[in-house]
Amino acid sequence: MTTTPQEVWQLLGELVQSQKETDRKFQETDRKFQETDRILNQSKQDTDRQIKELGKQIGGLGKKFGSFTEGLALPSMETILRDRFGMEIISPSVRASKQGQHLEIDVLAYANGDINTAYIVEVKSHARDEAIEQLKNLLERFPVFFPEHQHKKLYGILAAVDLSSTMKERTLKEGIYVASIHDEVFELDTPLDFRPKNWQV
Repeated sequence: MTTTPQEVWQLLGELVQSQKETDRKFQETDRKFQETDRILNQSKQDTDRQIKELGKQIGGLGKKFGSFTEGLALPSMETILRDRFGMEIISPSVRASKQGQHLEIDVLAYANGDINTAYIVEVKSHARDEAIEQLKNLLERFPVFFPEHQHKKLYGILAAVDLSSTMKERTLKEGIYVASIHDEVFELDTPLDFRPKNWQV
């Protein structure tokens, strides 16, 4: 069967039209992909922003809870430090800076004269392994930041709302006093034969 020139032109026209339609569909698909990609990117940015904001809020709650615990501990720790150890000066939230280094102490207490002793209290809502290392680090660095107290005896107290028996034993072995909460009041929780470590010998 012979194809006439008119039929050839007609076929070519249909092919060109079909190609145009295919190109249009490709462009439409590409546009949809780009739109989807834009929406996904926007959604990711929104999610990242929300996660960041949530992180800030959680961090803020943590700080507030920490401050609440320290506030809860302070009155009873003041009583212990004054009545049991004879401390004259008791200062909460002590911050010191020296040569670009920083030190933060939850409670610092000291007495001059015959007693000539200082105590560093670290307050935790939940005491974990790092709490002991953190307090030891404070005790070891204390003389550098407070040279005026370098001739005093220096002791540490870990005060915690939640303290496991294992953590208590580890803390006492390091020569650090333990204070735990009973009926919303912190009390020393150390055996009679406990010998505290003087960190400034």
